[in-house]
Amino acid sequence: MARQSTHQTKPNAEKSPRRDPTAAGQRDAAVNRIASHIYFLLEKFEAGIALTGTEVKSIRAGEVNLKDAYGLIKDDELWLLNCHIGAYEHGNIYNHAPLRTRKLLVHKEEIRKLIGKTQQKGLTLIPTRMYFKNGRVKVELALAKGKQLWDKRETERRRTADKEAREAVARSRRK
Repeated sequence: MARQSTHQTKPNAEKSPRRDPTAAGQRDAAVNRIASHIYFLLEKFEAGIALTGTEVKSIRAGEVNLKDAYGLIKDDELWLLNCHIGAYEHGNIYNHAPLRTRKLLVHKEEIRKLIGKTQQKGLTLIPTRMYFKNGRVKVELALAKGKQLWDKRETERRRTADKEAREAVARSRRK
């Protein structure tokens, strides 16, 4: 005969409003900061990414490096190569390979547009950031053109000139 429970249970408690900012989509999981120094970023677009469970957990932990990664279109599919997602700390024998090639999920029309653009001389696809959106991992890809050495110097000169101008304005306001 089954015993009846005499203790009261609390109604389902609400989840903590304080979530991990990366998982909540408030902070990027990874950013490729060097991309804007090496490339002219012409056009940006968003793509989903096909991942395994341990990869998602590693991304939440911040174990992602986009520095050497790039996108490639092969057989009318978009792939992400050289993106390093570190092994999950608590993973077992089913842990993922850190540098495996991952499929990016975009519409066929976008792939057709990108095929035309990437076949132009000097244009490539570079991931600029990885983030969570509605619980799913997204990658921001940029259509990029490589900078020459003199372009990099010019960008640095412009940046320092802007910084000096801002400092001069701030100094004049303090006086």
